[in-house]
Amino acid sequence: MHKNWTAMTGELSVALKEVRGGAPDVMKGFSAIAQAALKANALDTKTKELIALAIAVATRCDACIAFHAEAAVKLGASRDEVMETMGMAIYMGAGPSVMYAAQAVEAYDQFAKKAAGTP
Repeated sequence: MHKNWTAMTGELSVALKEVRGGAPDVMKGFSAIAQAALKANALDTKTKELIALAIAVATRCDACIAFHAEAAVKLGASRDEVMETMGMAIYMGAGPSVMYAAQAVEAYDQFAKKAAGTP
């Protein structure tokens, strides 16, 4: 295992509470943007989370990969959908995205395993 993605989201959630407390107005605004962006309209929420996962890979954001891989699992994304999404991320982000795509798949697998209740 390269990284423990499930632990990462837990640890970052604690740190994010500090940011929410220290910059509440900004974080309320960010939360409103997230809710509006993820609302199902022409695209369903699962598709939007897969897009976010691809952007996380292309922009090389570990924490973003963790949270969006977890959300993709919770929304029922299949591993095949994640792999196709990684193909788009690699296409848009070139070589460095290949390395982050591998990490995103690892994160997806860890969250899927946790969701299935397997050790």
